[in-house]
Amino acid sequence: MIEPLGTSLGVWLGVTWALGGGAAFMTGQALAATWRPFAHTLPYALLMGLGTRFLIFALFEGVLLSPTGYLLDGAVLYGIATAAYRMTRARKMAAQYPWLYEQTGLFSWRDRREG
Repeated sequence: MIEPLGTSLGVWLGVTWALGGGAAFMTGQALAATWRPFAHTLPYALLMGLGTRFLIFALFEGVLLSPTGYLLDGAVLYGIATAAYRMTRARKMAAQYPWLYEQTGLFSWRDRREG
């Protein structure tokens, strides 16, 4: 067991990155697709962090009340949700308002009127 994670590295990667990361990605996409504010990603990521912490505890006998594990879970899930939110919002802005914006990268768009 790795103390900061509250479980082994393999379990943490599997539960937090694979299961929780997939849920965080879909959450970020859903928030952006329904035009919700970006600030909503943080509470959802923190709630998913509680969920992954519980799964680690219930299924793999990890530490439930591991503050560092929870913070790492929340930070990872927040990063994934943020990336999905920005990717979806950039694609959506360019698709819904093609006369105003064009997508300039995976996470960004620019105003067409500025040249």
